Amino acid sequence: MAYRILKRKWPSTAAMWIMIIVELALTVTLLVLTALAQPDTYRTKLWQAGYELGFNSNPSVIAFAYANGKSPPTIPFVWSRTLTDYNVAIAIISLFFLITRLIAFIMDFWLPIIVLPINIAFVGLYAASLGGQAGPDYLDPNHPSRVAWYVAKPCSVAKNQQIQSYCTSAKGTFAAFSLMFIVTLVNLGLTIWAMLPNERDKRDWDSDDEDDDEPLGAGAGGNRKGSSWEMHSIPPTPRTGLMPYTPRTTAFNTLDRKNPARQGYA
Repeated sequence: MAYRILKRKWPSTAAMWIMIIVELALTVTLLVLTALAQPDTYRTKLWQAGYELGFNSNPSVIAFAYANGKSPPTIPFVWSRTLTDYNVAIAIISLFFLITRLIAFIMDFWLPIIVLPINIAFVGLYAASLGGQAGPDYLDPNHPSRVAWYVAKPCSVAKNQQIQSYCTSAKGTFAAFSLMFIVTLVNLGLTIWAMLPNERDKRDWDSDDEDDDEPLGAGAGGNRKGSSWEMHSIPPTPRTGLMPYTPRTTAFNTLDRKNPARQGYA
C-alpha cells in the first residue's frame, strides 16, 4: 500500500503517555517559577549583584543616560523585562497545547503531520528562552560577560544570602527550561519516527480497522481490530447451508426445537 501522509499511527502509545505526564509536571513547574519571577522579583537584583562582583555591566547606566539627557542604551536581553514576559508566555502556551494534545490524542486526532510543525516551533521557542537566560552582556566594555553569572558560576560567589536565594531560583528556572527543551526534542523525535515509512504502509487494509496498540513488527496475518470473530465456516447443514453460522443461530435453533407451536406448523 502507498505511503500515508495523513492518517498515521504513533509508533508507541506508551511513550506518548509517558511524555504527556512528564510534560505536565514540567509545565506546572514552569508556570510557578515564571510567575514568581514576574515582573521583576530578582532580575535587576542579580544584574546589580553581578556588577558588584565584576561579572557584567552596571544597571545604573540607564539612570546615568537619563540624567545626562542621552538616550538609554539597549538593555541586554538577559536582563530585560522582555525575557521575563517571554518565559511566562511560553509556559502558558505550553499548558494550552498540552491540554489540546491530551484531548486530541484521546480522540485519535493528534496526527503526526499536524504535530510536526508544532514540535519544531516549540523547540525553537525553548531554545530562544535558554539562549536569553544564559545570554551575553556586552553593554560595559570593561565588564563583558559571555554567559550570565548565575548560570556560569555557583551561587556561593555572592556573600549576600538573599542574592544566593535569587540565584538559586534563577538556576532552577534555567534547569526547568532545559528539561523542557529536552522534552520538546523527544516529542519531535517521536513525531519524525511516526512519519518514517514502516510496515503499516505495506498492508492493504482500511486505516479505520488498524489496531492502535499493535506493534510495528506484528505480522499482517494477525488478528485485527474490528474483524468478525463470530463468522466461522462449518460443514453445511439443512439449516446452515444457506446462512452464516453464529452463536445466535444456535440459540434460535434451540428455541425453535423447544417451541411446540413452531413444531406444529413445521
